[in-house]
Amino acid sequence: MSHHVDRRQVLRVSLGAATAAAVGAVAAPSAAATGPGNDFPEVPGMSGDRRANEFWYRLDDATLFNSSQEVKDAYAAIRAHVGNIERGMREKWLEMVAQPGYPNNYAEFLAPVKQPLEVLSRTQLGLIDRYYGRRHHHLVQAFGWFGEGVLYDPRVPAPFFVHTMNSTPDIPPPGYHTWYAYMRGMMLLDIDRRRWQRIAPALAFAWSVQTVAKPAQDKINPPLPAATVRRLAATWLVKRIDQLDQDFRSFPYPEGMS
Repeated sequence: MSHHVDRRQVLRVSLGAATAAAVGAVAAPSAAATGPGNDFPEVPGMSGDRRANEFWYRLDDATLFNSSQEVKDAYAAIRAHVGNIERGMREKWLEMVAQPGYPNNYAEFLAPVKQPLEVLSRTQLGLIDRYYGRRHHHLVQAFGWFGEGVLYDPRVPAPFFVHTMNSTPDIPPPGYHTWYAYMRGMMLLDIDRRRWQRIAPALAFAWSVQTVAKPAQDKINPPLPAATVRRLAATWLVKRIDQLDQDFRSFPYPEGMS
């Protein structure tokens, strides 16, 4: 969703070794990069982790630039239901999360588009499986680099050469809320629920990282200090879904951050 319609079990990395592993992983250098299996074609001018660049590029390709007819039909059905596949979905979730009937109201609202949501879930998780498999901490890294804006890919249509969430100086990135609204719908309709529950904290982590980094989208951005990334990881990767529901009610930035 860097330029598109901006996870197995909840990532309860609460205490002990699991937290240390996740936090340590996301603090690795942003240009780290190439371990076994990163046998992708060289792209002149590319900067940042090669696998992460490929993952976000292919995700954009499958969900926006060269999406299948099945994906296009899914978006059309969702558009007919919510009015707009980005703003409409985001605003409906923000409206309903503030109501006493949440989350049942949101589940009931999205029930008519369960099948299109299943298509999008299968498409996105298929790309995650292709590039990261069960290596969830590597996927978390990819989300962190996405937020930092350190993935520069010349293959991306100008002027958005950086894999990160779209934003402008006047319009901070609304895509994190959009994607979270989709994730919550999938969870509540039991569409790959445990997997999206596990991925959601990584999305929130990327949101917090981009809030701090405020990367440009047309040039190579410097990475954040490793200590900053570790601090944000330790804060966000331990969040439960009910906590994230409250956090994402703050728009466009996390509460207390701007």
